[in-house]
Amino acid sequence: MTPAQKAMNQLATWPDLSPCEAGCGTGRALRSARDEIVHFHSDRDVDLHLTTRAIQRLHYDFAESTAIRLVPGSRWVTVHLDCDADVDLLLSLVSVALKAHAGPQEPPTATVCNFHRVTVLIRDETDEN
Repeated sequence: MTPAQKAMNQLATWPDLSPCEAGCGTGRALRSARDEIVHFHSDRDVDLHLTTRAIQRLHYDFAESTAIRLVPGSRWVTVHLDCDADVDLLLSLVSVALKAHAGPQEPPTATVCNFHRVTVLIRDETDEN
C-alpha cells in the first residue's frame, strides 16, 4: 500500500470528510461541508487546502520540513509522502485544515491547488561520500 493510499484510507473514515473528484481534474479528493480539503494526485504527492492564517501560523514549521512544499500566494500546501511520519504529518495537517475551514470564510481567491506548480525531488537514499 502506498503512503497516499494509507492516508486516504484513514481520512475516508473521518466523519467530517467525504470523497469527491478533485476540482483540478486530477486524482481523488476529500472535502468538508464547505471546501475541498485534500487532493491525492499520485502515490506520494498530496495537496492540502489550508487558510492563509493557518499557513502564516505554521510557516516556520513548514520551512523545517522536507515533506512540505509551499507556493507563494497559494492556500494549498503540497505534502510529499515518503514514510509513515509523513502520513502522520498529513493527518495532523488535515485536522488543522478542517478547524481552519470551519471558522470565518476568507475572501474568495483562485483556489487552484498546487498540482503542476510544485516540483518534488525524489530523496536520494544512497550516501554519496
